[in-house]
Amino acid sequence: MEASLLPKSWNVDQILDDLDQHGFTLIDDVYSSEYINALVKECTVHLDEFRNAAIQNGVISNIRSDHILWINENLEIAQQHIETLKQLSQILNRYFYLGIKDVEAHFACYNIGEFYALHRDNPQGKNGRIISTVFYLHEDWQDNWGGELHLQDKNQQWHIIQPKPNRITIFQSDLMHEVLQAKHQRLSITAWLRSDGGIL
Repeated sequence: MEASLLPKSWNVDQILDDLDQHGFTLIDDVYSSEYINALVKECTVHLDEFRNAAIQNGVISNIRSDHILWINENLEIAQQHIETLKQLSQILNRYFYLGIKDVEAHFACYNIGEFYALHRDNPQGKNGRIISTVFYLHEDWQDNWGGELHLQDKNQQWHIIQPKPNRITIFQSDLMHEVLQAKHQRLSITAWLRSDGGIL
Protein backbone atom coordinates (compact mmCIF):
# COMPACT_ATOMS: atom_id res chain seq x y z
CA MET A 1 0.00 0.00 0.00
CA GLU A 2 2.84 2.38 0.81
CA ALA A 3 4.45 1.93 -2.58
CA SER A 4 1.24 3.05 -4.31
CA LEU A 5 1.75 6.52 -2.81
CA LEU A 6 4.96 6.91 -4.80
CA PRO A 7 5.65 6.73 -8.55
CA LYS A 8 5.71 3.15 -9.84
CA SER A 9 9.46 3.27 -10.44
CA TRP A 10 10.11 3.82 -6.72
CA ASN A 11 10.80 0.38 -5.23
CA VAL A 12 10.26 1.03 -1.53
CA ASP A 13 11.95 -2.16 -0.36
CA GLN A 14 15.03 -1.39 -2.46
CA ILE A 15 15.15 2.22 -1.21
CA LEU A 16 14.97 1.12 2.42
CA ASP A 17 17.58 -1.61 1.94
CA ASP A 18 20.00 0.67 0.08
CA LEU A 19 19.73 3.41 2.70
CA ASP A 20 20.20 0.90 5.49
CA GLN A 21 23.20 -0.83 3.90
CA HIS A 22 24.92 2.03 2.08
CA GLY A 23 23.34 5.31 3.17
CA PHE A 24 22.23 6.19 -0.38
CA THR A 25 20.07 4.95 -3.22
CA LEU A 26 19.45 5.71 -6.90
CA ILE A 27 16.15 5.66 -8.77
CA ASP A 28 15.94 5.96 -12.56
CA ASP A 29 12.91 6.79 -14.71
CA VAL A 30 11.42 8.62 -11.76
CA TYR A 31 8.49 10.38 -13.44
CA SER A 32 6.51 10.35 -16.68
CA SER A 33 7.91 12.21 -19.69
CA GLU A 34 4.91 14.54 -19.55
CA TYR A 35 5.73 15.61 -16.01
CA ILE A 36 9.44 15.97 -16.78
CA ASN A 37 8.69 18.21 -19.77
CA ALA A 38 6.46 20.44 -17.66
CA LEU A 39 9.05 20.59 -14.87
CA VAL A 40 11.91 21.49 -17.23
CA LYS A 41 9.77 24.23 -18.72
CA GLU A 42 8.91 25.62 -15.29
CA CYS A 43 12.59 25.62 -14.35
CA THR A 44 13.94 27.21 -17.53
CA VAL A 45 11.26 29.91 -17.63
CA HIS A 46 12.58 31.14 -14.26
CA LEU A 47 16.32 30.86 -14.97
CA ASP A 48 16.77 34.63 -14.95
CA GLU A 49 15.55 34.65 -11.32
CA PHE A 50 18.27 32.26 -10.11
CA ARG A 51 20.89 33.76 -7.78
CA ASN A 52 24.35 32.79 -6.60
CA ALA A 53 24.09 29.97 -4.09
CA ALA A 54 25.10 30.56 -0.47
CA ILE A 55 26.34 28.02 2.06
CA GLN A 56 24.75 29.23 5.33
CA ASN A 57 23.06 32.40 6.53
CA GLY A 58 23.30 33.95 3.08
CA VAL A 59 27.11 33.75 2.98
CA ILE A 60 28.50 33.40 -0.55
CA SER A 61 31.48 31.05 -0.60
CA ASN A 62 34.06 30.00 -3.15
CA ILE A 63 33.41 26.32 -2.38
CA ARG A 64 30.42 26.41 -4.73
CA SER A 65 29.53 28.33 -7.88
CA ASP A 66 26.06 27.11 -8.82
CA HIS A 67 22.90 29.21 -9.02
CA ILE A 68 19.63 28.42 -7.28
CA LEU A 69 15.96 29.33 -6.98
CA TRP A 70 14.12 28.27 -3.82
CA ILE A 71 10.87 26.43 -4.56
CA ASN A 72 7.71 27.89 -3.07
CA GLU A 73 3.98 27.45 -3.60
CA ASN A 74 4.10 29.56 -6.78
CA LEU A 75 6.11 26.86 -8.57
CA GLU A 76 3.21 24.43 -8.88
CA ILE A 77 4.89 21.78 -11.03
CA ALA A 78 7.90 21.50 -8.71
CA GLN A 79 5.52 21.31 -5.75
CA GLN A 80 4.35 17.92 -7.02
CA HIS A 81 7.91 16.62 -6.57
CA ILE A 82 7.96 18.06 -3.04
CA GLU A 83 4.73 16.20 -2.26
CA THR A 84 6.32 12.94 -3.46
CA LEU A 85 9.26 13.55 -1.12
CA LYS A 86 6.85 14.20 1.75
CA GLN A 87 5.27 10.81 1.10
CA LEU A 88 8.72 9.23 1.08
CA SER A 89 9.47 10.99 4.38
CA GLN A 90 6.53 9.27 6.05
CA ILE A 91 7.86 5.88 4.98
CA LEU A 92 11.41 6.68 6.14
CA ASN A 93 10.09 7.89 9.50
CA ARG A 94 8.16 4.66 9.95
CA TYR A 95 11.15 2.42 9.25
CA PHE A 96 14.10 4.46 10.51
CA TYR A 97 12.47 6.76 13.12
CA LEU A 98 14.14 9.80 11.56
CA GLY A 99 11.67 12.41 12.79
CA ILE A 100 11.40 14.14 9.39
CA LYS A 101 8.87 16.96 9.55
CA ASP A 102 9.36 19.05 6.41
CA VAL A 103 10.96 19.31 2.98
CA GLU A 104 12.90 22.28 1.64
CA ALA A 105 14.04 22.45 -1.95
CA HIS A 106 15.49 24.61 -4.69
CA PHE A 107 16.15 24.42 -8.39
CA ALA A 108 19.89 24.35 -9.10
CA CYS A 109 21.69 25.34 -12.26
CA TYR A 110 25.36 24.50 -12.84
CA ASN A 111 26.63 26.37 -15.88
CA ILE A 112 29.83 25.41 -17.68
CA GLY A 113 32.75 25.46 -15.22
CA GLU A 114 30.59 25.52 -12.09
CA PHE A 115 30.96 23.04 -9.21
CA TYR A 116 30.35 22.39 -5.50
CA ALA A 117 33.43 21.34 -3.53
CA LEU A 118 33.55 18.48 -1.01
CA HIS A 119 31.16 19.02 1.92
CA ARG A 120 28.43 17.55 4.11
CA ASP A 121 24.87 18.93 4.09
CA ASN A 122 24.62 18.39 7.85
CA PRO A 123 28.11 18.49 9.43
CA GLN A 124 28.11 17.16 13.00
CA GLY A 125 24.34 17.44 13.18
CA LYS A 126 24.45 21.25 13.06
CA ASN A 127 21.14 21.62 11.21
CA GLY A 128 17.90 19.74 10.68
CA ARG A 129 18.80 18.12 7.37
CA ILE A 130 18.40 14.34 7.66
CA ILE A 131 18.15 13.09 4.06
CA SER A 132 19.40 14.86 0.93
CA THR A 133 18.01 14.31 -2.56
CA VAL A 134 19.13 15.43 -6.01
CA PHE A 135 16.74 15.02 -8.93
CA TYR A 136 18.18 15.61 -12.40
CA LEU A 137 15.75 17.30 -14.75
CA HIS A 138 17.75 18.35 -17.80
CA GLU A 139 16.40 16.72 -20.96
CA ASP A 140 19.65 15.19 -22.19
CA TRP A 141 23.03 14.29 -20.70
CA GLN A 142 26.24 12.76 -21.99
CA ASP A 143 28.88 11.06 -19.83
CA ASN A 144 31.59 13.54 -20.84
CA TRP A 145 29.58 16.58 -19.75
CA GLY A 146 30.87 16.42 -16.14
CA GLY A 147 28.63 17.51 -13.28
CA GLU A 148 28.77 14.10 -11.57
CA LEU A 149 27.94 13.63 -7.91
CA HIS A 150 30.99 12.22 -6.11
CA LEU A 151 29.64 10.57 -2.95
CA GLN A 152 31.17 8.63 -0.06
CA ASP A 153 28.73 6.05 1.31
CA LYS A 154 28.35 5.06 4.98
CA ASN A 155 30.96 2.31 4.46
CA GLN A 156 33.56 4.87 3.27
CA GLN A 157 33.30 3.69 -0.32
CA TRP A 158 33.32 6.40 -3.01
CA HIS A 159 30.87 6.49 -5.92
CA ILE A 160 30.61 8.56 -9.11
CA ILE A 161 26.95 9.17 -9.95
CA GLN A 162 26.14 10.40 -13.44
CA PRO A 163 23.46 13.13 -13.54
CA LYS A 164 21.26 11.22 -15.95
CA PRO A 165 17.90 12.80 -16.82
CA ASN A 166 14.94 11.66 -14.70
CA ARG A 167 17.23 10.15 -12.03
CA ILE A 168 17.12 10.89 -8.31
CA THR A 169 19.87 10.27 -5.76
CA ILE A 170 18.76 9.97 -2.12
CA PHE A 171 21.41 9.95 0.61
CA GLN A 172 22.12 10.70 4.25
CA SER A 173 22.82 14.40 4.73
CA ASP A 174 25.92 13.69 6.83
CA LEU A 175 27.75 11.90 3.99
CA MET A 176 30.69 13.58 2.23
CA HIS A 177 29.96 14.56 -1.36
CA GLU A 178 30.76 17.05 -4.10
CA VAL A 179 29.52 18.08 -7.54
CA LEU A 180 32.30 17.83 -10.08
CA GLN A 181 32.83 20.67 -12.54
CA ALA A 182 30.11 20.86 -15.17
CA LYS A 183 31.05 21.01 -18.86
CA HIS A 184 27.46 21.60 -19.92
CA GLN A 185 24.51 23.30 -18.24
CA ARG A 186 23.17 20.94 -15.56
CA LEU A 187 19.70 21.37 -14.05
CA SER A 188 18.34 19.71 -10.93
CA ILE A 189 16.15 20.00 -7.88
CA THR A 190 18.03 19.64 -4.62
CA ALA A 191 15.83 18.89 -1.63
CA TRP A 192 16.36 18.07 2.03
CA LEU A 193 14.08 16.07 4.31
CA ARG A 194 14.34 17.92 7.61
CA SER A 195 13.58 17.34 11.25
CA ASP A 196 12.64 21.01 11.67
CA GLY A 197 10.71 23.61 9.71
CA GLY A 198 13.43 24.40 7.18
CA ILE A 199 15.09 27.71 6.42
CA LEU A 200 12.86 29.15 3.70
